[in-house]
Amino acid sequence: MMKRIPVIPTVIVVAAALTMIGLGIWQLGRAEEKADLIAAYSDATAMADTVDFPLAGPGEALWFRRSTVECGSIATIEPVAGTAANGQKGWAQRATCRVGPSSTPVLVDLGFTRVLSTPEWSGGRVEGVIAPGPRLVADPPVGDLTPLAKPDPGDLPNNHLAYAGQWFFFALTALIIYALAVRARMKRRSR
Repeated sequence: MMKRIPVIPTVIVVAAALTMIGLGIWQLGRAEEKADLIAAYSDATAMADTVDFPLAGPGEALWFRRSTVECGSIATIEPVAGTAANGQKGWAQRATCRVGPSSTPVLVDLGFTRVLSTPEWSGGRVEGVIAPGPRLVADPPVGDLTPLAKPDPGDLPNNHLAYAGQWFFFALTALIIYALAVRARMKRRSR
């Protein structure tokens, strides 16, 4: 009796494995792109000139650059988890400011505190660094708040290498399981 490998299931499994390998290679490319982006953001932290705060969209090209916001009115101020410049954990007081003639909402991290009480601040000009979101991290802080840790491009995740490894592992696993299944099938047929 002649042993035959099933054609259609083999084509499907090989196509799936090739797709997974392709996704792994794509993730390797994404890892390089993300590393380049983080390096560009690191360079942006050293730039002294200010840029306009992005009022529309995520403004990713301006992240980690210095900017100013004129907070015309305040919609809310609420505490969110934050880290002080000295590494202490506590609260960042985050304001939602209304900016410009269209009252565009802008998030501004005003400064660090260890208490939950809302700071006395009625708005005005805030200088700082544009963080992902986008939001402005005040530098210097406003009122009696203390400085927050500056946004760090090194905190941005670059998981693409791990994702690539997962796709390669999935492809290898699929091929091994399929090979074992075909082998078991051929043994049963040869009896």
